[in-house]
Amino acid sequence: MASEAVIPRADRRLRRARQATLLSLATGVWATVLLPAVGLTREADTGRVALGAVGICAFAAAQTAVLYAAVTPWLAQRWRRRAQVGLAVVAALTVPLVAPVAAGAWPTWAWIGAALMGMAPLLVGLPAAVAVTVGTLLVSAGVAWWTDGSVGRYLAVTGGIGAAVAAVNWLQVWFWGLLVEARQGQAAQAQLAAAEERLRFARDVHDVLGHSLTVIALKAELAARLAPVDAERAGREAAEVQRLAASALTEVRETVRGYRAVDLGEQVAAVAGVLRSCGVRCSVPTPPAEVPQPAATELAAVLREAGTNVLRHSQADWCRIRIEREGNAIRMTVANDGADDRGPDEHSHGLRGLADRLAAVGGELRVRRQDEVFTLEVTVPVPS
Repeated sequence: MASEAVIPRADRRLRRARQATLLSLATGVWATVLLPAVGLTREADTGRVALGAVGICAFAAAQTAVLYAAVTPWLAQRWRRRAQVGLAVVAALTVPLVAPVAAGAWPTWAWIGAALMGMAPLLVGLPAAVAVTVGTLLVSAGVAWWTDGSVGRYLAVTGGIGAAVAAVNWLQVWFWGLLVEARQGQAAQAQLAAAEERLRFARDVHDVLGHSLTVIALKAELAARLAPVDAERAGREAAEVQRLAASALTEVRETVRGYRAVDLGEQVAAVAGVLRSCGVRCSVPTPPAEVPQPAATELAAVLREAGTNVLRHSQADWCRIRIEREGNAIRMTVANDGADDRGPDEHSHGLRGLADRLAAVGGELRVRRQDEVFTLEVTVPVPS
């Protein structure tokens, strides 16, 4: 079928397991029908044979509906209750319909009782199942007394065969429940992975756009202020805005495509260039050449946020960026003067988000402030 092609492999396996469970349970159901049907062959009264056949077939149909509901987890609860109530009603009707069949010659209703007792663990909890079992045994003994049958034989068939049927049915449905739970666990794990990937992607897009748009806004504001008094410089700033916008668009496209590799040296140079263009003296020693790509990605994200904060939340005259390797870790320090008491706005990713991101890879982010000097220090582990 065409729909089969779009069903995940795990779901196809689960569907086949469900079909196998249904087939096995149905085989047991119809096996319990055959044994009561033996009584029909030993009954001379055609009226009793007809009524008995109706009762046996109705009980088998009600059993099938209940077992189908037991292995169909998406079925509405109201349909489960209706199937269970239907089985209870039909089981009660089998006493006058089936019990008189082959009275004294074959324990016809005892086999119905065994099937009903075998169904009890699938329908109700343990206390109720015990009550159903006791009630079924009492009814079986009463039917034996009413039809002049052997009470011991009836109880042996109902109790012994019923316990075996209950064990088989419970085991099969238990295994089916384990399969459903395992599949639900896989689905939950896949959803969690997708949510984490969406969060990572949103964070990366924020890191790229947050820094770029902040600089573009500042440059555009500067160009607007310079336009009436220095048209030439305003034009240069406007051209810089255009270049930054094109660069941001390229970075976003590369992020969306998922292959953006971070060159830490380029990122440091870009942030330093933006700071200098905004009048902040920037000191940047050459970063280590052997920074692994995962560490470079994390450091670049922090560097972009730090550069943005220098422009938005300080009146800095200078900024120092230092990156060095210390054993099995890369340490980056960003310090600037002119720190004020303003915090990031409500839409900012902020240092708390960066700290959470670094903690996920075993890194650490620390900040300190001394007078007007704000220092951000980041440590990211790297393989030895």
